[in-house]
Amino acid sequence: MFANAETVEVLRDAFRSIRQSRPFEIDAMVVMPDHLHNIWTLPPDDADFATRWRLIKTWFTKHCDPVLHTVPDHARKAKQQQAVWQHRYWEHLLRDEEDFARHVDYIHYNPVKHGLVKSPIDWPYSSIHRYIASGVYPPNWGQGHIPLEGIGHE
Repeated sequence: MFANAETVEVLRDAFRSIRQSRPFEIDAMVVMPDHLHNIWTLPPDDADFATRWRLIKTWFTKHCDPVLHTVPDHARKAKQQQAVWQHRYWEHLLRDEEDFARHVDYIHYNPVKHGLVKSPIDWPYSSIHRYIASGVYPPNWGQGHIPLEGIGHE
């Protein structure tokens, strides 16, 4: 679904639009060709991830290339899912700074894990570029194996 720069830009626009009315910070994010991962910080006393996701998905669907609206594959049709988005999303409350750091690493290493690039810095649709620019990661981070056991399957 997110196979080209134009579609990723529509997704960015969806996030920008919804963040104006329902603020949140994007702490880390990677957009893959068929899925995305992100970590958000919501305002104090606000835990409404569900509405934000619903609004982002709706905005994106209304503004994306109509070709993405084509009839879904057999598996999605059997589950009565649309072509663009799954009905669900996965949410995990980060327990502490170590849990946060491990999930940020998981997000940034995801393009390597899926065999799309050899180094995370080579993936254009990732917050890793912001992390490298701010000195959190060195430019060569993730070029070797990153141990991520137990992340992404909670």
